[in-house]
Amino acid sequence: MKALPFKETRRIILDPGEFYASRESEVISTLLGSCVAACLYDPINRIFGMNHFLLAYRSHAHNIPIIESEEGRYGIYAMELLINDMMKLGANRLNLKAKCFGGGNVLKLREDRNRKETVGDLNVLFIKEFLKKENIPMLSACLGGNIGRNVHFVGSDYSVFIKKIDHDQQKLIESEERRYWKKNIDEHEKSRSSAEFW
Repeated sequence: MKALPFKETRRIILDPGEFYASRESEVISTLLGSCVAACLYDPINRIFGMNHFLLAYRSHAHNIPIIESEEGRYGIYAMELLINDMMKLGANRLNLKAKCFGGGNVLKLREDRNRKETVGDLNVLFIKEFLKKENIPMLSACLGGNIGRNVHFVGSDYSVFIKKIDHDQQKLIESEERRYWKKNIDEHEKSRSSAEFW
């Protein structure tokens, strides 16, 4: 997480697995590919926050653990961590409203030839189901598709500005996501093979 000066306030930039809650008039930003960011706010107590999660659940679509890392990388934990931080600042869970973004199939592939869901598809499904179950209304969204997005959540009025990423950023995010998934699959395979010796 980085904090940079921005006009008369500051901008908080989230990386994957991070979340941030505030009662200040700040701007929270992140860059999304297949990941999802939930922008939550309590308009009565004037508290807002954002998370950036990589996977809906700790296990992959086929119940294969892909990554073993910080809890904030998983949707279910990322949502509870953000909500709990907002409540510590004085938010009321009953007042929460949501705006959600991301879940793009930026690698433009399906996980197999039977056109099963991509990671982005599962993330989108997760956030919709979570919010419905928790009775948190999703007032706006830009989810799915084949694009990456820059997301900026403004704390003064809870508006969200989206910018579809340009060609150079698209190539960068594709490269980063491919490297990320390869690294984590390799780590999973390594942990599986070492576990066989115990």
